[in-house]
Amino acid sequence: MDLHPVLQRLLGQRGFVDDACVGSFLEPRLKDLSDPFELPEMEDAVTRVFQAIDRGEEICVYGDYDVDGITSITVMQTVLQAYGAKVRHFVPVRGTEGYGLSEAAIKRCMAEGVRPDLFITVDCGTVSHEPIAQLRGQDIDVIVVDHHERGEAGRPNCVALVNPKFEQTPYPYLCAAGVVFKLAHGLLKTRPLASFDLKSVLDLVAVATISDIVPLVGENRLFVRHGLRRLPKTGNVGLRALMEVTGLNGHASSSDVGFRIGPRINAAGRMDRPDEALSALLAESPAQAKELAERLDGYNRERQKMELRILAEAEAQVGELHDVDQDPVIVVGSRAWHPGVVGIVASRLMRKYHRPAFVIAIDENGIGKGSGRSVEGVSLVEAIQGAREILVAGGGHHMAAGISVQEEQIGAFRDSFAKHVIENAAPEDLEPKLYLDGKLDLGDLNLDFLYQYERLQPFGSGNAVPIFVAHDVWLCEEPRVLKNNHLKLWLRQGQEEKDAMFFGGGERELPPPPWDVAFTIDRNFFRGVVSCQMLVRDIRPAGQI
Repeated sequence: MDLHPVLQRLLGQRGFVDDACVGSFLEPRLKDLSDPFELPEMEDAVTRVFQAIDRGEEICVYGDYDVDGITSITVMQTVLQAYGAKVRHFVPVRGTEGYGLSEAAIKRCMAEGVRPDLFITVDCGTVSHEPIAQLRGQDIDVIVVDHHERGEAGRPNCVALVNPKFEQTPYPYLCAAGVVFKLAHGLLKTRPLASFDLKSVLDLVAVATISDIVPLVGENRLFVRHGLRRLPKTGNVGLRALMEVTGLNGHASSSDVGFRIGPRINAAGRMDRPDEALSALLAESPAQAKELAERLDGYNRERQKMELRILAEAEAQVGELHDVDQDPVIVVGSRAWHPGVVGIVASRLMRKYHRPAFVIAIDENGIGKGSGRSVEGVSLVEAIQGAREILVAGGGHHMAAGISVQEEQIGAFRDSFAKHVIENAAPEDLEPKLYLDGKLDLGDLNLDFLYQYERLQPFGSGNAVPIFVAHDVWLCEEPRVLKNNHLKLWLRQGQEEKDAMFFGGGERELPPPPWDVAFTIDRNFFRGVVSCQMLVRDIRPAGQI
């Protein structure tokens, strides 16, 4: 398909071996969306929603406080309002009410508004057996729209459980907003609305799909590709305000969403202000959206300061409690840490030490709320299941999960977690690796290659950013150390010269050239000029095998 040979090989390595597969990958089409009724219990969910609309019943949409939950509520409420439904929303406060359907959150939800006839949970509910039973005891029907792993207790007692992971389906990769989109598609397919275009919420679904780090394969790739195209001209005034406050003008990539938009929506939940993130995405006034976006930006700055403090304290604990060369896991906790930031710190520790890590914030009652991040080959869901007798609660995804644990049981959980990893992970799972996708010369890094390369986007989980290697590379001049220990490099390979950025490279002791340079590429736009930017990931002496 007239692609550079390196990109042709890259597609082959990722399983795209014929023209039809390559064509659908490079140009995913909305008309290829699957039938939403292929998802389990979709028909039951659609039927019950229309019953509520036709009877004028009160509907409450209840969702999680992260990006996926906030965008899921926004999409669900937007679609229901298009049908004229009586609908309100609710999002729990992380610090006081915890994750998912908690007794405290449901109590506040019931006190704040009219008692609902139908409760729709988004991005939670699959394992919430007792809370759902309590709602059913009050004659409140529940529809669960979720994507989390099923629990040992099986299906909760709800009207419909729309979860592509609960039964075997072709779509286990969807985030909650993706499942909500499928439900909206099912509603519109059953009862079309001339006044509502489902494509108008694709930008929200794209933001959730990228931020929740689900695999960018199948329909997720379609959602993100088309959602990113809509984002610069989004009709959602909240998203538009967030783009303005983050300096995104006229272009948005998956990394822009993952590192600029997503963190600001998440920051509100982390700082126990999730209602403000939701209000931003549901705002109708540009002035209101601008004010809320600026608040989210402020929460994000607060979160960053808090994160740096907790990270320093967590690393000090790692030094006291762990031998990072020998211990298979990291588990640290403190009463001085905010539960909204521990997931980010766990991710930082996991990347630095290449160990699955849990970071636990302990409240005044001695209950620890922990977030975990894992490495490839270690399932946190399975580790949590193996420690059920120790934990108060726990669940999530294989690579990211949460737990509740009594303070005095943290040591026992650390031992159980380590035992699980020793018994189930291979030693090489705990060794950091850098997978190289192909060899490129500096002379290949031109605009023509960049435009071809960008057809492979969006990159993310399931379609990782390709890492290339250039051999026998020399320095043209000494590296320049920039702010935050970043390095600006001027490289030469044969007669070709290219500048490059090495983020965090100032912390490294670089070997003498010549080098093998592992790098990614990105579009750089500076003073009106587009160029192919080289971003160094690692450097080693040339000629190593």
